[in-house]
Amino acid sequence: MIYLDYAATTPMRDESIQAYSEVAKKIFGNPSSLHDHGTSAKNVLEGCREELAKLIAVPKSGVFFTGGGSDANILAIQSLLLGNKHKGKHLITTKVEHSSVKNLFKKLEDEGYTITYLNVTSSGEVNLKELEQSITEETVLASIHHVNSEIGVIQPIHEIGKILKKHDILFHSDCVQSFGKIPIEIKEANLDSISISSHKIYGPKGVGAAYINPMVKWSSVFPNTSHEFGFRPGTVDVPGIAAFVIAAQLIYNEMTDEQQRLQTLRTHLIEEIGHLHLPIEIINRASLHLPTILGLLIEGIEGQYSMLECNRHGVAISTGSACQVGQQEPSKTMIAIGKTPDKAKQFIRLSFGKYTTIEDIDFLLKIMKQIINNFRL
Repeated sequence: MIYLDYAATTPMRDESIQAYSEVAKKIFGNPSSLHDHGTSAKNVLEGCREELAKLIAVPKSGVFFTGGGSDANILAIQSLLLGNKHKGKHLITTKVEHSSVKNLFKKLEDEGYTITYLNVTSSGEVNLKELEQSITEETVLASIHHVNSEIGVIQPIHEIGKILKKHDILFHSDCVQSFGKIPIEIKEANLDSISISSHKIYGPKGVGAAYINPMVKWSSVFPNTSHEFGFRPGTVDVPGIAAFVIAAQLIYNEMTDEQQRLQTLRTHLIEEIGHLHLPIEIINRASLHLPTILGLLIEGIEGQYSMLECNRHGVAISTGSACQVGQQEPSKTMIAIGKTPDKAKQFIRLSFGKYTTIEDIDFLLKIMKQIINNFRL
């Protein structure tokens, strides 16, 4: 099967599997234990923390390993809010955040926080003027993702960071989709906190990390927690973390060349859709975008049908974020950029990765043309 759903998850690369296996067999101790097995595990853990910190150019004391990107989002935001209760109870986010952030903010709203949900432009970008106008004396934190998981638009986090810094507002960003694909300039963007994930970069599932600026105050969500310096409870998955960091190092080494290769594939697909005169609307053709994600609307055909037909022909695509699939709702990003509910239901997402070839793209085009022609018979 041709796999074009890398934004949902990626296959583990061989080097990551090997690292997991070696550490699991040889360094199996609990890093909190005081005997030699525990010390060996702690040394590996702290070595991984240092290496990951180097990749994202931050102090290692601000890096905390988590159970994934969603876990990192939830813990980072809650920890920052608990540490800054005195600053106010107004929060800012967008209408197109990942479900982990969206659902957390709904919970916080029930707990007495006031939330401003920012609109986005027709290309999916945050409106900076609206962001600045939404700030109040009670605003304590804003959570705005780096890259949209459905259409790949890159948010102007440097400009967002400048605005928030000027008003002394904490800035958290979900960087799960951007990590390993484009640089995350944490200091330059005035980011106080980010979340990243292993399984989006060819590492194992169930592992991720949060970064919180060591100069920023935060409090543990779970009092008396001893693991990860009080940030997260539970025995640390040292083999998983080792495999994650190996995958991170490798994807960073390959980043520039790989993104250029994937941009070539993306451009080829878009050009061929035009050459074939297929009734397909390209989402985010002009805006700053991640080469690995492309959103499409196939005229008159629901995305669910297109996805199932592609699957029947041996091509795996999606109808949006894997964390909200099955809810039978139109894409929240499509609605946010101004599409009608009926139009939004036509949405499909293609996402490319390490093993995607030009032949895969050409086969996809053949199947899409066939699906459209058969649907219209």
